Amino acid sequence: MSEDTLIKEVTGTAAFRQEARRWLDQVAEPVDADRGWGTGDDSVAVFENWTVEEERQRVGAMRAWEKQRFDAGWGALSWSAEYGGRGLPKHYEQIFAEETAGYDVPKPNELIAVTQQLIAPTIARWGTEEQKQKFLRALLRTDLLACQLFSEPEAGSDLAGVRTQAVRDGDEWVLTGQKVWTSGALVAEYGEAICRTDPTAAKHAGLTAFMVPLDAPGVTIRPIRQMSGGATFNEVFLDGVRIPDSARLGPEGGGWRVALTTLAAERLDSGGLGSGTIDKVLALIKHLGRDLDALEIDQVADLYVRSMSGRLTGLRVRAQMAAGADPGAEASVGKLYATETMRRTSEVVAHLLGPRIASDTGEWGMFSWSEHLLGAPGYRIAGGSDEIQRNIIGERVLGLPKEPTQ
Repeated sequence: MSEDTLIKEVTGTAAFRQEARRWLDQVAEPVDADRGWGTGDDSVAVFENWTVEEERQRVGAMRAWEKQRFDAGWGALSWSAEYGGRGLPKHYEQIFAEETAGYDVPKPNELIAVTQQLIAPTIARWGTEEQKQKFLRALLRTDLLACQLFSEPEAGSDLAGVRTQAVRDGDEWVLTGQKVWTSGALVAEYGEAICRTDPTAAKHAGLTAFMVPLDAPGVTIRPIRQMSGGATFNEVFLDGVRIPDSARLGPEGGGWRVALTTLAAERLDSGGLGSGTIDKVLALIKHLGRDLDALEIDQVADLYVRSMSGRLTGLRVRAQMAAGADPGAEASVGKLYATETMRRTSEVVAHLLGPRIASDTGEWGMFSWSEHLLGAPGYRIAGGSDEIQRNIIGERVLGLPKEPTQ
């Protein structure tokens, strides 16, 4: 990058930040320098611990905020004007997120992120022109929400092993099977489903992707009660669900490539999970009531560096996707990096808090870290297990021999 280009970029981002702050000042209340310490929700949970009623209420508030900022020109920043965006470089979305963190606004939950950051880019990559016109603007504005119908009881990270069948019947497809661990299915309007359409083909070659309306006859959604009390995961049963061929996403038999686009975006989104928590760790340190020793300072510094590195890795992959390239193994690197950062975060915070992470003393922002401690290990499985990510890196980056199939 030339000096003139660098100066232009720095000037442009500074002006963008000022513009964003002016708009945020008009529509939201700022939080104090400690990011609102002592007020509001102190949750740092990795997985939402909501009842069905709480999920509907909170997602409704999030949708209202997403629509407000979209209509004001602050949503879909890196998308083209055709879909309500401004055509800005991808890193401007991170800049806006950083500015928004200083204001009391609803934070997107997993379903909002899946809709905007996973499903929408997949449709942009694989959808027909009619599908793009139908879905993209609606998904980016959250007029429609979409979840992933990927995992199955006997095929979690092994997506190529799915058994849900889609059988062609004229201009329609008939879907039969079961999906599981589907976040947000009760409040979503659509699900991106990966189904087996050719049982005689090789595992990866016999799959096709569909956009399934979740209010279609034959769709049954059952919440899965978590041991923590929440119910944001679901089983989704497809019992002879009929959908038109126009609901097919990508070519027949091309479902694996469609799924890889979504999975790469999911791993990219997961790759940012460990980076945003550092601000909350720093706020916690300010209110511990004691100074950190030399070892603790070193551990927190390591978390900060890891968090910034994670953000930069995410920007790199987003830039590739914005340029029209298929996401590479960098997304898997980011996902592995994020799960390790989350693990280290739990360990550091548990050390800093001591008994306060295990016993609720009533202090704001203390015992709430127990949900992070208990939830972080789950992301070693979510979005593709750590073992799957290592296989991808080993085979596609390092050129190691593939694992035996037998």
